[in-house]
Amino acid sequence: MVKVSIVIPAYNEQERIVSCLANAVCQSVAPYEVIIVDNRSNDRTCELVEQFIASHADSHVKLVHQNNEQGLIPTRNYGFSVATGDVYGRIDADCMLKPDWVEVVTNIFERDLSAMGATGPAVYYDMPAKHLGLEGDNKVRQVTYRADNDKVLLFGSNMAVRASAWEKIKDKVCRDKPDIMHEDIDISLHLLDQGLKTVYSEKMITGVSARRMDTSFSSFRKYMQRFQNTFDAHPNHTRAHDTERTLYVLYPALRAFYPVYQKYLNRKNINPAQRIWSKEQHQIHNH
Repeated sequence: MVKVSIVIPAYNEQERIVSCLANAVCQSVAPYEVIIVDNRSNDRTCELVEQFIASHADSHVKLVHQNNEQGLIPTRNYGFSVATGDVYGRIDADCMLKPDWVEVVTNIFERDLSAMGATGPAVYYDMPAKHLGLEGDNKVRQVTYRADNDKVLLFGSNMAVRASAWEKIKDKVCRDKPDIMHEDIDISLHLLDQGLKTVYSEKMITGVSARRMDTSFSSFRKYMQRFQNTFDAHPNHTRAHDTERTLYVLYPALRAFYPVYQKYLNRKNINPAQRIWSKEQHQIHNH
């Protein structure tokens, strides 16, 4: 069986890291290892991870530290360098993996030996109407997350790369010192540069936070510019659709509704990160 390592870069993620880990280990097929890569956190992130490891001794969770350089890319790269599985899953520290995520990823790479990277849709766990949100995200990613005549681009909160593919591109991926690019799209384009196949599965699902939308429009616009910046750094690649245009349309409604819904969750004392996959997790425990 393909061994799936889950790599989670983390910087000051005390609010969600325990829920992230709980979802990562509560899987229908256990991950080979779960690696938290701390990047100079100065909150309780490391303490909470250590407590989780102590109370889940058989879960193969590891805490490592990347202190040489601040930033997602060097932290991600370090995590991949210490991972020992056949496939490297890459998510964010506030992501909540669906309980069959490892199983789905395993099947993708076992059934398609030519698949070198895989990705799928996301659902906002801290927003309402999750089913409709997942359907919408799935459509947007299938249509707009594409390059070079419909080749799949990977989504950093929900992606997996075969270890052998990473070996081919690890010294080529952009370092992005100015921090103006999307590192997941950069990885995708470097895989395509090598003629390596990327695939999309609507069954490969993770929960993500809508907190990115809870920011000023100027900040949001700067973040959206990363799409074009990344393609500017890869002029030999093209795209037929601009993902950021769709997100610009969604921004006003999400920006207005996100804080309102957070107040509702707080008033009801609901932890959306714990609740998102509770039904599926219950089914796993009952088996």
